[in-house]
Amino acid sequence: MSDLVGAGRWDRVVLDSDFLKDEGVIKQFAIIALAGIDTPTAATKAVEYLIQTGEMDTANVLFNRDAWVGFQGENFGKLTFGRQNTLPRDFAQIYGDPYGSANVQYEEGGWTNTNQFKQLIYYAGSITSTRYDKGVVYKLLKGPFAFGLGYQFGEAAGSNRGIPGDQANGSTKAIAFGFNGGAFNASAFYNDGERNGFHDKAWSVGGNFTTGMFRVNAGYFDYKAEQAVRGDRKDKAWTVSGKLAPPGPMDYELGYQEIKVENAGIGSATGNVPNPFAATPGGTFVADGKKKTLYGSVFYHFNRFVELYVAADRAKFDGTYRNASTNGFKDVDEFAVGMRLKF
Repeated sequence: MSDLVGAGRWDRVVLDSDFLKDEGVIKQFAIIALAGIDTPTAATKAVEYLIQTGEMDTANVLFNRDAWVGFQGENFGKLTFGRQNTLPRDFAQIYGDPYGSANVQYEEGGWTNTNQFKQLIYYAGSITSTRYDKGVVYKLLKGPFAFGLGYQFGEAAGSNRGIPGDQANGSTKAIAFGFNGGAFNASAFYNDGERNGFHDKAWSVGGNFTTGMFRVNAGYFDYKAEQAVRGDRKDKAWTVSGKLAPPGPMDYELGYQEIKVENAGIGSATGNVPNPFAATPGGTFVADGKKKTLYGSVFYHFNRFVELYVAADRAKFDGTYRNASTNGFKDVDEFAVGMRLKF
């Protein structure tokens, strides 16, 4: 027997806030999902606005998060339709940083794309960034093994409509595997996006190991983008991180990641390198270089609902590699402090 499920689940109220933004603009996210398990209707609302001005984060878009429905059963697995996390994102979050779950789950994974040490998520993304629009995702967990397939139907850029006779344009396809071994967990994915006949392809493998109060994570990402006359862009990235969670209310996280880009198309001689799976700017300019990021955080948990955190990171670029989130600077530091309420 399968159950009907939906974004935010049908039996839970979800509120989430994120006050950290690279561009120096603070955003407030408020996500609310209300529904009854035995009722056919659900009320879902998401509001994203800038605290400084009250403007919408995305013009004329009130709802900019997940919007999906599907079926889930013990033997059937989970099949979902709509706007949702990419499949690689949910599998790679077990090693991408120390904040996600240690094992692959049916629930959507963590990661954010708003600070310097979460940029690896774009290798696990899609033609429409870190979520699928018009996506279909299937996951199956059997014993220690996990398997997943993901597909995003194509569309003309920015139109939210398919292209007659060319359904592959704007599509994304992915396959992923995982092993939930308890102390040791691992996963891998292959990701392929198509835009105007050119492909972006990425693969990744990684895992984590937990013993007592210590957890260690490590992963590798490989990416290639077809760029017409420029030739192929090639990225190689890796990360290692750890978490210390001794008895008591506090835990500590520390991580490092390195991204190397080669022949990445940019819009001008001093332009920014696009995120993986994003459209390549016109022209012939290219960039090469590395981005190295060190980050850490401390959490204080009052209980399982309320926690305080302090986080900081330092990113350093070399060569001609620059990123829009740093406004063209070669070195950037971030610091954040906040409180989260989860229920």
